[in-house]
Amino acid sequence: MRRLLSLVAFLATFACCIGAAQAGAVVNPQYDATIPTDPQAAMQLARDRVAGGDLNGAIIGLATYVFAHPGQAAPERLLGDLYFRHGDLRKAENVYLHILTYVPGDKETHSRLGSVYATENRIDDAITEFNRSLPGTDSVNDLVQLHMRKGDFKQYEREREMIAREYPTDPEAQLELSQVYEATHRPQQAMLYVRRALDNDPTSIRAMNVLGLAYLDERNFPEAIRQFQECLRRDPFDYPCEDNLGATYLESGAYADASRVLNQAHTMAPERSEALVNLGYLADVHGDWKRAVQFYVLAMTVYPYSPDAYIDLGYTYNMHGEYQLAQAALIKGLAVAPLDGRLHFLLGDAYQHLGKEALAKAEFKTASSDYLNPDVQRMAQERVATLERIPQVP
Repeated sequence: MRRLLSLVAFLATFACCIGAAQAGAVVNPQYDATIPTDPQAAMQLARDRVAGGDLNGAIIGLATYVFAHPGQAAPERLLGDLYFRHGDLRKAENVYLHILTYVPGDKETHSRLGSVYATENRIDDAITEFNRSLPGTDSVNDLVQLHMRKGDFKQYEREREMIAREYPTDPEAQLELSQVYEATHRPQQAMLYVRRALDNDPTSIRAMNVLGLAYLDERNFPEAIRQFQECLRRDPFDYPCEDNLGATYLESGAYADASRVLNQAHTMAPERSEALVNLGYLADVHGDWKRAVQFYVLAMTVYPYSPDAYIDLGYTYNMHGEYQLAQAALIKGLAVAPLDGRLHFLLGDAYQHLGKEALAKAEFKTASSDYLNPDVQRMAQERVATLERIPQVP
């Protein structure tokens, strides 16, 4: 991670003062004439600094604004997000907890706090916070992952199914179940329930996004594009829909449209990693794999807690024979997502090329139990069978 500024004393003071604010003390901010006086401008300045590679500068500037303007949840939440991306989990947690002292029902903040706890492997605390963020946020995928880690996913799924049956006209109940199915790669079932959600609330942007993802899973690109475009017609600044529209163009081979839309998504939220990963993939399909690597590394820098950049980076290194580099990237990814079968499969592939067959076999066996990714599961089973010299059953 780039460290362009080194104001450790200021950051330590900020951590102290968040605690003081929780106790009711008044904090006098240091004056900085470059800090805007309204929340939107302060957040945009922070995002511009992130886009320019100055994450520390973004944190320091936004912290100064937050001190001077207490009680504004949006800029303070973004400050917590930047701490989280910086790897300062304790400071991020303190910021989110402070917001909840004056806006206890803020669902976006509960979702962010859940992400901190999930990263710290505090599974039950994370589940509690993600549940508090619903309805109204996209936390269902996080809940699916956490219940998988906890080992009670089937019970969680049955509860969501029971609630959807009991409240057939509740759009949120239908939407949550559709998100469970989409997260587990069952697009037809996801479509059934997300359409019920849209029947009851045809203005739901989150439901349009889920329906678009289900169409994308089915490789029905025209319908996926139509859903994401409708989402953006209703809210031109919705980052998930913008990024997913770009991903759909990318998957469909419309690379010029993909580039335009993904760059727009990155401009919307340079502190997020999804568009950067997709831009890396776009560079890869154009044959510029070294440029792709730069995008993946940048994605890890702005958000080190998602497996996607590690997966794509490991895949790219494997494809170009850089197996030691692939191994290093994939092991880092497994520290973030230890149960992700895609990471285990790619690490097994790297080990196999390095002649480490016992390690490769162990990784393929782990990947073969990941039923969230059925294609990876199947390929891993084939690799295990090959390594064990067992003939494939037709």
